Amino acid sequence: MSDEVSISVQRGVGHITLTRPKALHALNAPMCETILAALERWADDPTVYLVMIDHQDDTRGFCAGGDIRMLAESGQRDASEARAFFNVEYRMNAALQSFPKPVLAIADGVTMGGGVGLSVHGSHCIATERTVFAMPETGIGLFPDVGGGWFLPRLSGELGTWLALTGARLKGVDVAAAKVATHYLPSELVPNLKTQIARADFSIGAAEMLNEILGSLTHAVPAGSFEEHRDIIDACFAKDTAEEIVAALEAEGGDWALKQAETIRTKSPETVKVALRQVREGGKLRDFEDNMRMEYRIGWRKVQSHDFIEGVRAVIIDKDNTPNWNPPTLEQVSDADVARYFEPLGEDELTFGD
Repeated sequence: MSDEVSISVQRGVGHITLTRPKALHALNAPMCETILAALERWADDPTVYLVMIDHQDDTRGFCAGGDIRMLAESGQRDASEARAFFNVEYRMNAALQSFPKPVLAIADGVTMGGGVGLSVHGSHCIATERTVFAMPETGIGLFPDVGGGWFLPRLSGELGTWLALTGARLKGVDVAAAKVATHYLPSELVPNLKTQIARADFSIGAAEMLNEILGSLTHAVPAGSFEEHRDIIDACFAKDTAEEIVAALEAEGGDWALKQAETIRTKSPETVKVALRQVREGGKLRDFEDNMRMEYRIGWRKVQSHDFIEGVRAVIIDKDNTPNWNPPTLEQVSDADVARYFEPLGEDELTFGD
């Protein structure tokens, strides 16, 4: 059990509170193991009606991701530690997605990578004006995992493809406007929300009671600021290949479209193509666990890839932000280069409990 996440039950509410503020509550394996064990225990506990996920009081981050440095260091060895982390994290994601009772995540602050996987798969997710959502993995040679292959292609139009390839950030109300979060609430009302949850009797109908509380506090969500670019997003990011997406953006012209093309060209070319295939295949799947098996296959291999090791060096370790990608361009990444990440793992496949 981890002392970096607090687990408790109060008046029928299972509380999961991240308590690793110096790392912006970034997830590690013991934290995921602790959360997974609680979810498995509460799923069949008739005295637990609702689960609430939040973070220790601070204004910066809900959860900034996972332990990227550990993943890269492990990848430079035999990758066993990195693969063990993915194994428990992805099973935690699946437990959240299949949890038979309401799950409320309060994503008040930075919510990236692993934090997204912790917040978007439950029934209710709150964004505030402090929420900053992103799946920035293509910039370090990883990929938008933790269920990105499932929820991104299920956003409206091609929003998910845009977010996956560019690592674009959504802030505040835009997170709810994109339907990454289900509700928007000014952060000053979060204490009121928690007070009402603490006082409520969820035994008489948890979903109904939670919806009633949220209905009295959450604000209407206006159109997202990204809507002014929506026609470009839906037209250009619907293309079949990364090269075609970039070419369509460049042909579109205009500052915003050209900026998206330029951004994609700064990312790991191999990872951009892997992410595009991940999103396209994930959108066709009918079972969340199948998506997580796909992502486990990718992650199993990606942690030992040149681009991931180099991306972490450039962005996190040396911080020179000049990664030397290999291959260096989209055009040089072959279909075979991408396909190898999706090959079955045989006896090493990700498995789930009954």
